Order: sequence, then C-alpha cells, then structure tokens
Amino acid sequence: MCSLKSTVSSLTTGCLIIIHVTEAIEGKIKKQQQDVIGFLEVNKIEFEEKDIAANEENRKWMRENVPEESRPATGNPLPPRIFNDSQYLGDYEAFFEARENNAVYAFLGLTAPPGSKEAEALAKQEA
Repeated sequence: MCSLKSTVSSLTTGCLIIIHVTEAIEGKIKKQQQDVIGFLEVNKIEFEEKDIAANEENRKWMRENVPEESRPATGNPLPPRIFNDSQYLGDYEAFFEARENNAVYAFLGLTAPPGSKEAEALAKQEA
C-alpha cells in the first residue's frame, strides 16, 4: 500500500496513479473519465492522464496490461482504465463501486488520509 504525503498544493504518493483516457470521444465514456479525474483532483491525489487516441504507445500499453479477465468479450478495453504504476486496478465500474463503498483509497492502493470517510470506516471496523 502506498502512503500519502501532504504538500502545500496536493497529496503525493510513492505511487503514480495512471488514468488511461481518450479526448476523442463524447458521451458516457467522457463523463466517466471526468468523474474519475474530478475525484482525484478534489482529493488532491497525484495522477497522470495518458490519452490512448493521441498516442499509439499509450493505447498499446493499456490494451496489453488490462488482464484477460477484465477485458470485454468482444473488442478492446475502453477507457477509463486505472493503474497504480503498472498494476491494473480496474475500470470505471470498479472505481464507482469503491467510491460508493467509501473505499477508493484502498482501490487505488493508497492509505486513506486521517479524517476521511474511508479512514473513519476502517477505524470502526478495526475497533
């Protein structure tokens, strides 16, 4: 698990959260990308966007690193896809479920900051 370090402008981690996105799309996928990125920005979690439409290397890397069991039955995996460094974490549905369960930091492989809903829920479980 990676820990968060507070800085003046953001929380930094010993890990890099990578979001594979595409700027060449509208609708549901665009909204999902904005939802993930918005959460990370609001919570000051460092991340890097990698556009799969503008960069063939990003597209190839994402497709090669999404595990077989997480791929669609037909076609290629679509963004957003979330990684912690090179470890695949999941897609938007996995992120959304973690957020609904106050478990996004655990999903991202990060330690929840003190005072967060997730940290409070963990403290109650451990008590």
